[in-house]
Amino acid sequence: MLEIKDLNVYYGVIHALKGLSLTVNDGELVSLIGSNGAGKTSTLHAISGLLPVASGSILLDGKDLLKTAPNKILSLGLAHVPEGRHVFARLTVEENLLMGAYIERNQKKIQENLEKIYSYFPRLKERYRQLAGTLSGGEQQMLATGRALMTNPSIVLMDEPSMGLSPLLVKEIFSIIGTLHENGITILLVEQNAKMALAVADRAYVLETGTITMSGIASALASDDRVRKAYLGQ
Repeated sequence: MLEIKDLNVYYGVIHALKGLSLTVNDGELVSLIGSNGAGKTSTLHAISGLLPVASGSILLDGKDLLKTAPNKILSLGLAHVPEGRHVFARLTVEENLLMGAYIERNQKKIQENLEKIYSYFPRLKERYRQLAGTLSGGEQQMLATGRALMTNPSIVLMDEPSMGLSPLLVKEIFSIIGTLHENGITILLVEQNAKMALAVADRAYVLETGTITMSGIASALASDDRVRKAYLGQ
């Protein structure tokens, strides 16, 4: 579904992504792990058209995203749950979700999608009239994820969903990510919590200073001594 080949991205003179290549197949949950500054968020921003790409290719179902305007990428089936949630604080929960459906014109389909999101996140349904800015961090993460799902995307990019959350909420968020995956949603997950990321993923890539250094079945990487020492604290 998603194919990235030899991607190079610069911040001024800094070479942030160095020939990065990865794939995400239909229905897969693929994790991209690495330390701070490794280039994980830059990878997602490049895919979403939020960051200029010097060279390489990004294909979504065979369509060239580098030749697609950022505001058109969503309509091709790619949704992005940004780092830090970025919900609309002064809008209600339901208004935030409806903002995620702004490219959909069929009101019946919007309502169906809304009910589907509420089935994934019952807490959002309970708080549908509550201002998003008054939600807890975990609830805001649920809302940001639900907003991204409102267009029935073919693939969802998730950036650090556990950031700033308590261990209990981290466990809950990853349980939800697992449920989305079980329902056939394709996910590319960027996450600093390598243990949790590898536990839910089918496959994974390890990114170090802009370069993919390891890749493979997630469970195998979780058992690799180099990964355990560098990212799992074992």
